[in-house]
Amino acid sequence: MAELGKGVTAGKLALNVQKRLSRAQEKVLQKLGKADETRDTAFEELVASFNKQMTEGTKLQRDLKAYLAAVKAMHDASRRLQDCLADMYEPDWFGKEEMDALVEEMIEKEMDNNLEDTDTLWLDYHQNLTDKALLCMDTYLAQFPEIKSRIAKRERKLVDFDSARHHFSSLQKGKKKDEAKIAKAEEDLGRAQKIFEELNVELQDELPTLWDSRVGVYVGTFQSLAGHQEKFHKEMSKLSQNLNDIMTKLEEQRQLKKDATAATKKVDDAKSEEANHSESTSPAPKKLGPPPSRPPPRLTPSPDPKQQSLGMLEEEASAADTNTDASSTTQQSSVTNGSDADLPPGFLYKVKAVHEYTATDNDELELKVGDAVLVLAFDNPDEQDDGWLLGVKESHWSQKKDISAKGVFPENFTQKV
Repeated sequence: MAELGKGVTAGKLALNVQKRLSRAQEKVLQKLGKADETRDTAFEELVASFNKQMTEGTKLQRDLKAYLAAVKAMHDASRRLQDCLADMYEPDWFGKEEMDALVEEMIEKEMDNNLEDTDTLWLDYHQNLTDKALLCMDTYLAQFPEIKSRIAKRERKLVDFDSARHHFSSLQKGKKKDEAKIAKAEEDLGRAQKIFEELNVELQDELPTLWDSRVGVYVGTFQSLAGHQEKFHKEMSKLSQNLNDIMTKLEEQRQLKKDATAATKKVDDAKSEEANHSESTSPAPKKLGPPPSRPPPRLTPSPDPKQQSLGMLEEEASAADTNTDASSTTQQSSVTNGSDADLPPGFLYKVKAVHEYTATDNDELELKVGDAVLVLAFDNPDEQDDGWLLGVKESHWSQKKDISAKGVFPENFTQKV
């Protein structure tokens, strides 16, 4: 007869069909209670543990694959983000002028190295997890299908053993005993029992060992996963810090460029203002801002424009009086050019008030237009504020010969005589 398939003949196929029918018949008789069934409670517990172990291992393998897929997706997203940053970072953002060019070139080089290191780190992390965790689980689970097939075969051989045992028992209990059939049934029973017991012994040895191996596999898998995660995140944190440092340098350089531009503009504005000021000359003293409120440092106040005009008129009147009153001039000359006994200690020179000034603090000197003031040196030069002088009114010194009424006053409210 022609073969029906590779290695399968019609006779062998018929034998297999006959075995299946016999096993099905035996299972039906066992369920109906007309044939006893061999039960092995200890082995059934081993099979239950095997099924539980296979389910858990399959789930862990599936979750590991999902984790690796997420790592790969994260790597791709990180790469796209880094590529976007690299594309946006242009060396000519701040110009390559003079020494700035070297700094920008260094920053750009660091950026390229950082992106390459990040990509390599992701690749190594994915590869290590695949080799040390996923492949370990694949090897562990690869043995389950073969053992599961042998368990199923044992179940079939157990049914064959029960069927042969029942057949042999029925022949022995029959009224007409056929010794040839009994001998043949006994031989079939012995062969079925031998095949079953060989499989049963092997599985009873292997299943407990396989069950105990799960702990070592889980420990190795998660230790490897945790170790590579720790290494990856540690190295990634360094690269992240490097990237942060690069961005900090970029911001510092931007600020320096901004400050330099502002300083240049300020210098240009100052030169322009100075040029405009030199073109428009004015006989009036330089006007500064109004006197600030205390506490110090004290700033030089600006005279009131009305007082300034009044001061100019007073100055002209004073000049006329000087020409007509020789005695007054003689008196002033004697104070300025007299002996040391006629001058207060620390005397420097004399000024005349050309604007009225109202004192705003106890240590300030109140001035009226035309007041003559003897300028004195500060005991501590560090205490002198810009634009302010220390002095005592000439009238007070002439009458009392003491400097207890000395005080500070704005220099631009007076004129040196």
